[in-house]
Amino acid sequence: MNNTNTEADTLESVVTDPYVSLIDTVYNRHSVRGFLDKEVPQDTLNRIFEIAQQSPSNCNVQPWNVYVASGALKDRLSKQMVENTAGGVKPNPDIEYRGDFLDHYRKRQVECAVALYSKMGIGRDDKKGRLRAILRNFEYFDAPYIAFIGMDPKFGTAVALDVGMFAQTLMLTMVAFGLASCPMGTMRNYPDLVREAFDIEKSNMNILFGISFGYEDSAVVANETRTTREDISANVSFLSE
Repeated sequence: MNNTNTEADTLESVVTDPYVSLIDTVYNRHSVRGFLDKEVPQDTLNRIFEIAQQSPSNCNVQPWNVYVASGALKDRLSKQMVENTAGGVKPNPDIEYRGDFLDHYRKRQVECAVALYSKMGIGRDDKKGRLRAILRNFEYFDAPYIAFIGMDPKFGTAVALDVGMFAQTLMLTMVAFGLASCPMGTMRNYPDLVREAFDIEKSNMNILFGISFGYEDSAVVANETRTTREDISANVSFLSE
């Protein structure tokens, strides 16, 4: 009997990636706003980012740059961002946010806010509650990790689309490994803090957004929030001529 292990046998013994349907990950992914204080094994983190690295990009330039903070560094950045926000320090994003949602886009935006704030028990006139909800962003919803997503300033909107595809691949891969995440546009507010923390030159990197991630805390009521999606007829057109 030949007991020699083949290369395939060896790979099978060391690869521990979970098997989860792609369709399941798409439907199970949701923005989580409450995480457990639990670290993710470094080998798992490495594997997740290796998979996300397979994302497509224009001419394979792979324009995304990711800066992951945890531990004391994460706590320091959070403290600085909370103080800036509560103190009224004006955000200075590298790329201005243009979010003038009108008509049905505005309707969807409002529905999303109502769904979230209703779960959190925050009324329309509850100014303190709304401020607290905003500050939770800069506490990273207690996530053990915050990833800041950056791009070379020489790139424009077209290449930023590639960064978006990377982010989606990353978040879906996290679901497959039992992790949760929340993409956060507010993480663009104070990019100089991020560059200082990671010793990055401003001329070399724009900070576009962030992703908090870790294990979901199912006891946080905000995590019960679910939003709906339109029928594909609202967004997709099929033509044959």
